[in-house]
Amino acid sequence: MKDRVAKTVTKWWNVWEKHPTRLWMFSVLGLSAICWVAFLWHLGSTGLVDETEPLFAEAARQMTVTGDWITPYFNGETRFDKPPLVYWLMAIGYKLIGVNEWAVRLPSAMSAIALTVLGFYTLRYFGISRPSTLIHDNSSELEDAPKLPNPERQRWLSAGIGAALIAFNPITLVWARTGVSDMLLSGCMGTALLSFFIAYVQGETRRQGDGEQNSRYRGNAKGDPQPILGFASGWYLAFYILIALAILAKGPVGIVLPGLIIGAFLVYLGNFWQVVREMRLFWGLGVIGVLAIPWYVLVTLANGEDYINKFFGYHNIERFVGVVNHHWAPWYFYFLVVLVGFAPWSCYLPLAIARLRFWQVQQWRCSPRASQLGLFALCWFAGVFGFFTIAVTKLPSYVLPLMPAAAILVALLASDLLTYQNPQPRLGLRLSGGFNVILLLVLAGAILYSPNIVGYDPAALNLSETLQASGLPLRGGIVWGMAAVATAIALWQRRGWRWLGMINLVAFVAFIILVVSPAAFLLDQQRQLPLRELSAIAAEVNQPSEELLMMGFEKPSVVFYAQRSVNYFDEEHKLIAYIEKIAKTKPNPPSTLILIESKRFNKLQENWLKPNEYTIIDNEGAYHLIRVAKQLVAQKPQPSGER
Repeated sequence: MKDRVAKTVTKWWNVWEKHPTRLWMFSVLGLSAICWVAFLWHLGSTGLVDETEPLFAEAARQMTVTGDWITPYFNGETRFDKPPLVYWLMAIGYKLIGVNEWAVRLPSAMSAIALTVLGFYTLRYFGISRPSTLIHDNSSELEDAPKLPNPERQRWLSAGIGAALIAFNPITLVWARTGVSDMLLSGCMGTALLSFFIAYVQGETRRQGDGEQNSRYRGNAKGDPQPILGFASGWYLAFYILIALAILAKGPVGIVLPGLIIGAFLVYLGNFWQVVREMRLFWGLGVIGVLAIPWYVLVTLANGEDYINKFFGYHNIERFVGVVNHHWAPWYFYFLVVLVGFAPWSCYLPLAIARLRFWQVQQWRCSPRASQLGLFALCWFAGVFGFFTIAVTKLPSYVLPLMPAAAILVALLASDLLTYQNPQPRLGLRLSGGFNVILLLVLAGAILYSPNIVGYDPAALNLSETLQASGLPLRGGIVWGMAAVATAIALWQRRGWRWLGMINLVAFVAFIILVVSPAAFLLDQQRQLPLRELSAIAAEVNQPSEELLMMGFEKPSVVFYAQRSVNYFDEEHKLIAYIEKIAKTKPNPPSTLILIESKRFNKLQENWLKPNEYTIIDNEGAYHLIRVAKQLVAQKPQPSGER
């Protein structure tokens, strides 16, 4: 049965390869489907998630309100955590489609889409797994010497598989749907590196042809791009522009990391100075400076030493050399992050890296540039991984920029194996497949058990019971359990290994549709919806000069949805003292709105407020919205231990 399917697929390929226009149309449809499911489907259907996402959303909204596009503000205070590009894009979105979740998350989604599309394009033309000098070697993964594959078919396979893997991995899916700057950095940096590689390959081809005489570039006869005058330098220009955007998205790391990656790649190949001259580095640095530096100058002039200390000192240097916000982790932390964040494809990463034979330096240096994408992806992966492993502060999102490189490595491995004729996999692939089965079983078990490991969340008191009652853990366990069984059966069959990728992909997409999407709605309803509704009510019932206070918790989403400043208090006596201060200092003291956790409200009733001093406006979930009278009847005594 499987052999008949394989023959049918081969015949299908033979027909489509004769009609490249149809193949491109099919690819565009496939890319559109991948990007829609991964990045756009239900993108704005759930509310912003505390804590980080509303900070970015509100800072962008403040730019549209104040007209100050230089200094970001949140809740009346400067916010120097990140540069302005993500705020600018969100603010533009507000102007175009309104202040909503779509506008907040669209910059991240579009960054992921751009990365997926350019990854497909790059693999389509340069998706050869190893240098041609290595293709003829006896592979350690094959029992017999492989025949030379069809390079055109291999590039198409690399492109399709690579695009799917760039989009469909857990960590990319999460951050592409979150309105923060991490995916924007990954998108700018990733597309910059891919642009560099395209220009790097075209630079060699131009020198080899008659382009040095007439300044024209000739592609090969297999469908590679055939740019006209200046096209290669155009990709270098795109590289410099995207690096400038990466700097405006996240800061110095936007140029430091690409510099380390490209530098290591060129030093390994022994052509560092040749390529530096080719890419007109000093001219490119000027382009970067013109685009990226002006905002840093303007924000420093506006805020002085305060900005320099907070952004460069605290959020860049201190994060690298010390622990910030308790984000410490052991040295092996990112091994676990990549294992889970790139699951299930991470099972095949060691094999994909070993298959490159990166230790054969001379063979790589003698190979054409068009066959060096695998080595470039390895430098990309290792550069990001090593840089953030050395950094003391560690967060899962820091290794998001290496996920496209991991996807390229595994895509090259898969296309290599699928393109050879009659390959018989040996130990490496079987071990990777066996680990794939184990990982899928662990995922199935973890999801089934997830209601028991959900921690206490005061914002969603019955989350564990609700999750269990929804049936989603059982559904997720079944999806991954069936995938594990199917993978084991495929490994048992003589040629079943060809279906490993498809089994994992189908299971992943099914998990997104059947489990992840419904779970996102459930979590939003349990955790964020009550705050969102009470914030909207607070905005509606607000009276002139009436302040909005939060008691017992600090949720930035309240500031965004109420569209006003909010004061936060963590202790009851501080809250009452503040209200009394207002009453004493203002001739006509206003009433005060308080958004408070229900448990803290009960305590406030017992110790501080009399029934005639407040009105309950509404209560949702774990919260109450109350209005405290214009002036409290009497100063309440502070309970012992709170003075």
